[in-house]
Amino acid sequence: MEKLLGRIHSTESFGTVDGPGIRFVVFMQGCHLKCKYCHNRDTWDMNSGVTYTADELISNILRYKSYFDNSGGGVTVSGGEPLLQVQFVTELFKKLKELNIHTALDTSGNFPISKEIKELLNYTDLVLLDIKHINNEKCIDLTGVPNTKTLEFAKYLSNNSKDIWIRQVLVPGYTDDKFDLQALKKFIETLSSVKKIEILPYHDLGKFKWKELGQVYALDKVSPPSKEEIDNAKRILGIL
Repeated sequence: MEKLLGRIHSTESFGTVDGPGIRFVVFMQGCHLKCKYCHNRDTWDMNSGVTYTADELISNILRYKSYFDNSGGGVTVSGGEPLLQVQFVTELFKKLKELNIHTALDTSGNFPISKEIKELLNYTDLVLLDIKHINNEKCIDLTGVPNTKTLEFAKYLSNNSKDIWIRQVLVPGYTDDKFDLQALKKFIETLSSVKKIEILPYHDLGKFKWKELGQVYALDKVSPPSKEEIDNAKRILGIL
């Protein structure tokens, strides 16, 4: 049988922001969203990156298992968008669970709940769900796609008692409106399995990647949020 290959953009050995503890983070290649603030513009192309088998990745991951065990960490698969390679991520997570390694999936959730996604979630301990924008029209403007599938994905996770960390990138002038944040809080309150809410402050450190690819960076004049703006958003969401 031909081995399943995953197309990988890059990996990070000692991640500390994408899930609990110290984590090995796998950034998958390919994304179907067009987020204006994306700091990994080079992950969009499905045909780039390097191919790995699940076993090849695991041989690298196991070097760090003692750090996972001591810190309550594990492996996070991010992107790009990992659900574009759902079969590969399922194989990887299944093998990781056999090794008693915690698994986290960082996703936009912008997919219909398919049989393949349900299977992947059976081997997923935590979902880091990126709600790009609670307002559908603003979400389309910001990312090129509606938010309806993401919100349905969140409800599915909640209804099936799957642990969720909600993530919201705070982009001044785009995602920091008080009423939008209040609507996001109201939506989150309908979910029963949210363990954490995170505000991720916008930054422009990936702007150079757009320019290297000959692309126009739409947020060229947007500055990162101030501490006051970040704290205000956290207060509205009830996390400060």
